Amino acid sequence: MADETTEVLARFAATLDYDAIPERVRDYCKNVLVDTLACALAGHQGEETHQVAALAAGLAQSRESSVIGGDRLSLAGATVLNGYLITAVTMCDIHRPTLTHVTPEVIPAALAIAERDAYSGRDLLVAIAAGFETMTRVGIGLDYPAFRARGWHGPGVIGPFGAAAAAGRLLHFDADTMATAFGLAGSQAAGTFAAWGTPTVKFHQCRGALSGLMAALLAQQKFVATRQFLTAGDGGLYHTYSNGGRPEAATADLGTRWELEQIGLRLWPSASSIQGFITAMFDLVEKHRLGPGEVKKLRVSMGKTAVDMHGIFPRYQGKFEALLSIHYAAAAILHDRALALAQFEPARYNDPKLARFAAEQVEVKLDPALTGVQARVEADTVDGATISVRCDHPRGAPENPLSRAHIEDKFRTYAATRLADSRIEEIIGMVSSLEELGSVRSLMDSLRAGEDRRLRAPAAA
Repeated sequence: MADETTEVLARFAATLDYDAIPERVRDYCKNVLVDTLACALAGHQGEETHQVAALAAGLAQSRESSVIGGDRLSLAGATVLNGYLITAVTMCDIHRPTLTHVTPEVIPAALAIAERDAYSGRDLLVAIAAGFETMTRVGIGLDYPAFRARGWHGPGVIGPFGAAAAAGRLLHFDADTMATAFGLAGSQAAGTFAAWGTPTVKFHQCRGALSGLMAALLAQQKFVATRQFLTAGDGGLYHTYSNGGRPEAATADLGTRWELEQIGLRLWPSASSIQGFITAMFDLVEKHRLGPGEVKKLRVSMGKTAVDMHGIFPRYQGKFEALLSIHYAAAAILHDRALALAQFEPARYNDPKLARFAAEQVEVKLDPALTGVQARVEADTVDGATISVRCDHPRGAPENPLSRAHIEDKFRTYAATRLADSRIEEIIGMVSSLEELGSVRSLMDSLRAGEDRRLRAPAAA
């Protein structure tokens, strides 16, 4: 079975149909889609979004594909820009077993093909499920600790497989063509943690979407590629990017246990690894009603990975470092009792009082007993008391999921900056009843902003 891992996953993605997806899984895919669209609309406020928009516009001059909350670009340009928009302000999904964001790769490629060829909402839903499950399955087969020890960054490496699976499912690939698409996707797998602390980690994600789309379109032309990419002894993903991996994990209980249900969502903009600490901070200020004048010192304890990645910005520089900083998030939540994009505007994160509190009154400590996103926050108060709050599962994690109402409210909040109220409710309704949507073009028409919506994409061939 190990030698056939790529082909097993390809057969699954190629043959998946609507009735094979449990209702709870279909509903979760819809939840993730609404959340993804919210993140993309918020992404227009990203610091680097205009730079990626310029790249996307330069890739080609056609205008057949919609930008979420924007205008039209080429198929490739819209895929790149939509991928970046989803991750631009650091609040999209996270598949915690592989510390990988899944939606910036899968959703743009699926939307691009579904809109171009006027596929139905049901077709889109199946494609999203195929992409999510394929990508997360490829990821758990890597043996993530060994993969991470070599410096690899998940989204750029495994993202192309998810995008290729989603696009290939819409294009009605057979298992052989899908396996070829995976070989082409793997040949573009790249991205390392050398980029950490820079927006390049987000570029890994949108480039992963484009790589998967190109893999599918080239496979459609019957281009020849290996159909055993994952386990190939010389250069295969699991041998080259890891220690041989755990290929049996990639296919175990395939179609009965859904790995995509381990995709967590984020209620707040900030790094995924510190969502547990943020949950604890909100518990502290909401349940104990503490304000900044009552706190002498905040101590945040987390495991080594979180401290190494996010405890290093007591004096953050700019928006991206603020989004990564435990120190800043602690100060902002205590002072504002909120953590939304407003807290990541220059006027707020450059406030001298807030910056001084973050640097001088927030202490980040390593606690080897804490792992993953687990966190403990202790507040020393001015009256001599110490209040302690612990979080094991942040809001939005599979163990502590967001409700559909929470996700829809997130969508309304960030859609309001780009879309009319009537269209916001229209989009929520379309995704809620995605199976009944005749053409994804209707959804993409509603998601565009500031252009003549009478323009139509070319008819499907």
